[in-house]
Amino acid sequence: TPDTPTRPSSPSFFERGNCGVSIMRSGEAMEQGLRDCCRSIRIGKILIQSDEDTQEAKVYYAKFPPDINRRKVLLMYPILSTGNTVIEAVQVLIEHGLQPKHILLLSLFSTPLGAKAILQEFPEITLLTTELHPVAPTHFGQKYFGTE
Repeated sequence: TPDTPTRPSSPSFFERGNCGVSIMRSGEAMEQGLRDCCRSIRIGKILIQSDEDTQEAKVYYAKFPPDINRRKVLLMYPILSTGNTVIEAVQVLIEHGLQPKHILLLSLFSTPLGAKAILQEFPEITLLTTELHPVAPTHFGQKYFGTE
């Protein structure tokens, strides 16, 4: 859409010393692809659940490489809907000393609303997605993990 902020991606993310962080559970579906490209990459995990009524995101678990503040992070979250979960994940990464400009958010599908919310909150983040569509295919994780 014309009002979604975009900018070209930087190839500097694909260097030694990067790490992946998957937002559990659906982000784990992207881990094998990352490992196929970068065999020895370290991968951290973060579990965030959103309240079904208020949509407020809450962190339940976070485990990262100890030197994450000196790395560039490929943040994996395949379906970006409201952006609340990713915003909370980025806050946790910042609390661990990471600068937002060192985050590349990898998403398969994104809503313009979610992309805009994240980039308004953290304009230094690079967002890479395959499709912007007003309706996110939220059944992705259910299909992938066979829990439909």
